[in-house]
Amino acid sequence: ECMDFYKKHKDEKKKGLSYYDNAKVLKEMKRDPQYDWLKITHSQVLQQSLKDLDQAYQNFFTKRAKFPKFHKKNSKQSVRYMQYVFVGENEIDFPKIGKVKAVIHRPCEDKVKNVTVTKTKSGRYFASVQVELEIPEPKFDRTDDAVGFDLGLKDFVVTSGLVKIPAPKHLQESEKKLARLQRQLSRRIKGSSGREKARMAVARQHEKIANQRSDFLHKTSHWLVKNYGLIGMENLNVQGMVKNHKLAKAISDAGWGEFKRQLLYKGQWYGTMVDVVDRFFPSSRTCSHCNHVLPELKLSVREWNCPACGVHHDRDFNAAINLENLARSRAGTAQTYAGGEDVRPALKSWQSSLKPEAAMSLA
Repeated sequence: ECMDFYKKHKDEKKKGLSYYDNAKVLKEMKRDPQYDWLKITHSQVLQQSLKDLDQAYQNFFTKRAKFPKFHKKNSKQSVRYMQYVFVGENEIDFPKIGKVKAVIHRPCEDKVKNVTVTKTKSGRYFASVQVELEIPEPKFDRTDDAVGFDLGLKDFVVTSGLVKIPAPKHLQESEKKLARLQRQLSRRIKGSSGREKARMAVARQHEKIANQRSDFLHKTSHWLVKNYGLIGMENLNVQGMVKNHKLAKAISDAGWGEFKRQLLYKGQWYGTMVDVVDRFFPSSRTCSHCNHVLPELKLSVREWNCPACGVHHDRDFNAAINLENLARSRAGTAQTYAGGEDVRPALKSWQSSLKPEAAMSLA
């Protein structure tokens, strides 16, 4: 219906629906007595919803997203307040609503630009406060302390500093419980209170998995940018890799794209240079000892011997060393990395490589 209305308007007016067209319709609707409920909320909240709709149309016609559709009642909902919002120590004052108790994560010391209130599928409310700050330019002066790492499914991160972080696989660990909750939901009668309770249970479990994944990614990215001034990582084609149906679920559960995003903005915060290497760089096929490049290396091969110098390589660790060497050469701090099985100790686990105080901060 929404698509038909849009096509009809485009045929009659010879142009698409813009934000200004929708704003004019909204103005007329607010004058109609049957739409008095539109006056309950602040006018700017409705205007921001129309701007979000306009952005959704633009995303569709630029082929970045599907055609916009109506939100379901139980799906994620959000509203945005642009003015007249005051954030206190333990409450937020909204226009036309009043003061609402809230757990404030950190004090808002500068001017509040806008506040977005979100309701999740599990019925929890969050307020995201955008504050205008003057952030000084980061100083990338720690480039001598460098690391390269390779992302994987079994081991989430293998660094050139002999640190191995195993993949937590939160979704895989919760699949049995999710399947049981989904079976309970499918047995409930549509529209009943029992179905709503079952739906909430499924939503809470999915939210728990998302929170576990987010917590792991934030702690790992924070640990990397705090301990290293130069990071070399590969720019993986995650969107193309999830088309492999055998690995799509595991790749999506890993959250590689979100991990890269967090590293980039946290690197700006802490003055860490994050060098994203082109995905076609042969990091796994290149010998980190003599730079010999193999013509082919199957994904199933986890260890290999260099035919030129005879050095034995762990696939992930070798790729991490090559990424570090490339990042160092680009930053002008290149150094020779000794290769060879006789001089390289065994890979260590993440926890055993941390200092006691660092391990406590990540707990």
